[in-house]
Amino acid sequence: MSTLHVISHSPFGDDRLSSCLRLLGSQDALLLCGDAVYALQPDSAPLKALQAAGLVSRLFALDEDLQARGIHSGIAQATDYPAFVGLSLAYDKVNSWL
Repeated sequence: MSTLHVISHSPFGDDRLSSCLRLLGSQDALLLCGDAVYALQPDSAPLKALQAAGLVSRLFALDEDLQARGIHSGIAQATDYPAFVGLSLAYDKVNSWL
């Protein structure tokens, strides 16, 4: 069963991202939104953890949040809200890390 994991909290304030990465299955995807897009800052420990997780084609970030925070990602696919809805429908479950 595939799961879309959604994280909206900064990776610098708690350990939601690292906990999520430990639980990700091979069919799961991760969507970063809100302050969670700060995980994509160059040379940061969260970015290195995301790169090590091997999420090629399964890592997404809301484009609006990337733009609002001035972050340009080379590893996450920028996604708009309609695509977010599409992702939610493409996976068996959606897990929001509140």
